[in-house]
Amino acid sequence: MNATPDPAPHQTIDRPLRPALLLALRGRCPACGKGKMFARFLKPTDACAHCGQQWDRHSADDFPSYIVILLLGHILVPLMIEVNSALAIPLGWQAVIWPTLAIILAVTMIQPVKGAVIAFQWSRRMHGFR
Repeated sequence: MNATPDPAPHQTIDRPLRPALLLALRGRCPACGKGKMFARFLKPTDACAHCGQQWDRHSADDFPSYIVILLLGHILVPLMIEVNSALAIPLGWQAVIWPTLAIILAVTMIQPVKGAVIAFQWSRRMHGFR
């Protein structure tokens, strides 16, 4: 009789993190790379149309927003300091430029970051991705 237990089915398939993150950043299914990950702007599809991987089990919550805020701070604050030291932009213009740039960057980054968070959870078999 075989004394070694068979591995659980969820442990037999390797889920490398780097390819999963790169696919998710582009809005592609981290499992197969062919299907779309999002049905709408921030709503993941229930399941990949190509491979059937379910994406409605994620638990990303507010973490993508926190990452975007952290990135925005690291991008905008040094940029503001450098621009203010190099150029004499009137304060009224700055009151328009910096919030507008922050909104544009936040909207641009939130979907790829959410996809990356979900891909991380999937690759590490967290929450419902066992």
